[in-house]
Amino acid sequence: MPIVDALKALGNDRRLLILDWLKDPRAHFREQVDGDLVDDGVCGLLIAEKLEVSQPTLSEHMRILVQAQLVIPKRIKQWTFYRRNEARIAALKTTFSAEV
Repeated sequence: MPIVDALKALGNDRRLLILDWLKDPRAHFREQVDGDLVDDGVCGLLIAEKLEVSQPTLSEHMRILVQAQLVIPKRIKQWTFYRRNEARIAALKTTFSAEV
């Protein structure tokens, strides 16, 4: 995945906030009916609620994060759940530190 996608994703305060929240989902989100907050990820509705944005706005933020492979989506029933892609984030950190 091109590094440009990651830079685009990381260049937005709201997406950085989402990634920060997903680092410790139990501390930032209430329990959900379906799916485990850590194992399955956080439901997009909970993220939109906490971020105080509409579902379409959140969907665009999450599309960019998924495209950059910074989060991993998982469908459960009609909902999409998101968790951080720690391997990709670690690889980017290595790349960024090597480039500087």
